[in-house]
Amino acid sequence: MKKFILSVAALSMALAAAAQETPASVKVGGFIRTYAHIDTKDMISGRGDLFSYIPLEAQSDNGNTYHLTAMTSRLWVNADGYRFGNMTASAKIEADFYNGVTGVTGTANLRLRQAFVNLGFENSKGEKIGSLKVGQAWHPMAADMPDVLSLNTGAPFGAFSRTPLVQWDSPVSDNLSLTGAAIWQMQYTSCGPDGGSANYLKNGGIPEIYLGLNYTGANTLFRLGYDFLSIKPYVGGKRVNSSLVFAYAQYKKGLFSAKAKTTYGQNGSHLNLTGGYAVTGGTTNEDFEYTPSTSSSTWLSLSYGKKWQGVLFAGYLHNFGVNKTLAGDYWFCSNSRNNVKNVWRLTPTVFRNIGKLTLGAECELTNAQYGVLQADGTVGGDLKNVLNTRLQLMLKFTF
Repeated sequence: MKKFILSVAALSMALAAAAQETPASVKVGGFIRTYAHIDTKDMISGRGDLFSYIPLEAQSDNGNTYHLTAMTSRLWVNADGYRFGNMTASAKIEADFYNGVTGVTGTANLRLRQAFVNLGFENSKGEKIGSLKVGQAWHPMAADMPDVLSLNTGAPFGAFSRTPLVQWDSPVSDNLSLTGAAIWQMQYTSCGPDGGSANYLKNGGIPEIYLGLNYTGANTLFRLGYDFLSIKPYVGGKRVNSSLVFAYAQYKKGLFSAKAKTTYGQNGSHLNLTGGYAVTGGTTNEDFEYTPSTSSSTWLSLSYGKKWQGVLFAGYLHNFGVNKTLAGDYWFCSNSRNNVKNVWRLTPTVFRNIGKLTLGAECELTNAQYGVLQADGTVGGDLKNVLNTRLQLMLKFTF
């Protein structure tokens, strides 16, 4: 046995010595980006009121509210072109200054956005076998985004999450590939009795699982994906299992681009989608029974131009409730409320690109329809529409 181990080690060392190594090229970049916006209504939004979701049902007497910030300015380091034998490697680390602000007050602190290594593998003929991504990166359901100016990139009508993951992509043919990923939670987390937390996934002991099918054509891109999440709100308690499916289509030719995505499923709070789950039975933390809420979200993005670029975004989401009788707490995503029936958004945008400099102007119209939470988690009663108009300007210099 000892001789066998030594022989394997010697063979491994010989192959490593024979393999040719190509060093990586490293590039440092980033951008300085400043946003200015004004809202006609109070909004449910992220830090600095910058990451807008939907208008609040109860409005204050503040009148128009405005904000100016450069905290989404970004730095990154990319390493590309490394090769060792039949394996290639690239890496990225990226940060911005989005932490440290509460409301509109505070000091912006450096925050990790992405940090991952992507390994590519080839067979002896030089044909691609697959690639392995390890680290923190865009969630596979959130990787495809519209072309809007706003930092929310269409949320909550589309998934938005960067998360720790292990992701494998494997080609099936020249145009078709498969994706599988095991996913953890960090910044974007499930809702629950302690607010947003990764502990519910930790309690469940099972990573979030994603499976996807991708088709790439000359001018087209199509994706179908399935996401499964199993969490435990309480240690030793029962599980909440939920599933999400999505379809994405993209067409690009010349200066024109059309993108569309639709998502349907349950408990999408960890993806910045509308959703949550509710207690439907039991009397203690250990024997509570749960059911997830169901919702749908759809968006369309049309873009044309280069120096002058016009974009039109439209989004719609609908809350279908839990379809069971509520018998206790109903935990819901922080970017919405459980008495919101539907939300729509219409966003025209204009960009002016001058070399490395980009100027943008956008009008974001978002309407939320509020009502009365019913026993089955649906929303009815007297419905009230709350419409916000956000006017937003952006100046960005990329280096």
